[in-house]
Amino acid sequence: MTASMLLNDLGLIAPELILAGGAMALLMVGVFSKVDLQAARLVNTATMALFALAAAAAIWIAPDAPQTGFGGAFVLDALAVYAKAVIYVVGIAVLMLASKFLERERLAKFEYPVLVTLAVLGLSVMVSANDLIGLYLGLELSSLSLYILAAFNRDSLRASEAGLKYFVLGALSSGLLLYGSSLVYGFAGSTNFDAIATAAAADANVGLIFGLVFVISGLAFKISAAPFHMWTPDVYEGAPTPVVAFFATAPKLAAMALLARVLMEPFGPMVDEWRQVVMVLAVLSMGIGAFGALMQTNIKRLMGYSSIGNIGYMLVGLAAGTQAGVWAVLLYMTLYVFAVVGAFGVILSMRRSEGMVERIEDLSGLAKTRPGLGYAMTGLLFSIGGMPPLVGFFGKLAVFVAAVQAGLVPLVIIAALFSAVSMAYYIKIVRVMWFDEPKGEFLPAPAGVMAVTRIAGIATLALLPVVGFLFARVIQAGGALGG
Repeated sequence: MTASMLLNDLGLIAPELILAGGAMALLMVGVFSKVDLQAARLVNTATMALFALAAAAAIWIAPDAPQTGFGGAFVLDALAVYAKAVIYVVGIAVLMLASKFLERERLAKFEYPVLVTLAVLGLSVMVSANDLIGLYLGLELSSLSLYILAAFNRDSLRASEAGLKYFVLGALSSGLLLYGSSLVYGFAGSTNFDAIATAAAADANVGLIFGLVFVISGLAFKISAAPFHMWTPDVYEGAPTPVVAFFATAPKLAAMALLARVLMEPFGPMVDEWRQVVMVLAVLSMGIGAFGALMQTNIKRLMGYSSIGNIGYMLVGLAAGTQAGVWAVLLYMTLYVFAVVGAFGVILSMRRSEGMVERIEDLSGLAKTRPGLGYAMTGLLFSIGGMPPLVGFFGKLAVFVAAVQAGLVPLVIIAALFSAVSMAYYIKIVRVMWFDEPKGEFLPAPAGVMAVTRIAGIATLALLPVVGFLFARVIQAGGALGG
């Protein structure tokens, strides 16, 4: 490799270099700081600045045409740039949510933002993976950090249980992914996506199909698609709430972008084979998400089942197997993650003098005692549910239109029915907030939490004029893939 090639390759991973170097530097800052609380605040603030710098770098180096580096293992295209920018912005938001919560719960450690940085670094590598080995490296880097974050509250039995469950099931999913990758390598003769696509176009044999199914199964765990969703409600309930806010957003977006790339690029010629698998995952996810959430009394578990259902709707768009389906999924995911961040901001505001509360009935009368939070949560839940004219509706509409254009009308009808069912549990929460008598008032929320919640709540309507702009951006990102 010549010096110019090395410099070009390093230029492609500028955001990742910023995150990796920053994580190491902040780790040293934390280690040599004498006061834990001051170190945590300093590292948290510096990490948010680091994410902003990485986002600026990703946008700055965005190429006009896709570029590959490191022997074709890494790709930088519109999809990667778009996903990275959103992930970094979400990273800033979840750190804003976490800061004061961790201090109040006596969990303020400098390790928290460092772990988030390493997780985001792994997610960043994932969305640019152009090789099965690169895919696995990014996936495991993020997963290892997420396992620790799930059990970050070491004194909590629930958090420890959540971390253990996530780790054990995550190891199983990694095994499925590796086994599938080995089959793909054996029958395609390469781990590079371009070479796999060539082999799939020449001979989509049974061995390659088996490998594909195992790879999809491994990735389905990461996005909480049924029947690989078992960890989600338990981890959502047991892990610290700011950690759950992170789990529900950036990793899901990165894994969905990665799944879209894997299906559309190396396995693009096998769309008829993998479409059937994706459709089954979509129907199971929508059904389990809708009916599972109806029975919940804990708001965090309900959000876990809600995420499973919403992943199902995104898979409807992905099942189309077209560029329109990919950009529809990206639009849906973008609008979804920002609404979810805001919803978890409200959940983090559910604190009384005796501590945090998580039951749905604890939201009783919220619109009377805290009208701002009541209005924000109402808009955010209805946007997540896809109710018009809120922005979430346009994301769901986009995936449905893409599926109809691909001839998947029965799948869209099933999705519409499950969508109607899912509105029941969102309406249940809104009814509790607006019509039940208050059971006590929440303590004032930290400024950072209120800022994120208000911005996200206002965005459910205020983003309507810029939905067209988002359409243009995600069309460009989705157009980076074959289809």
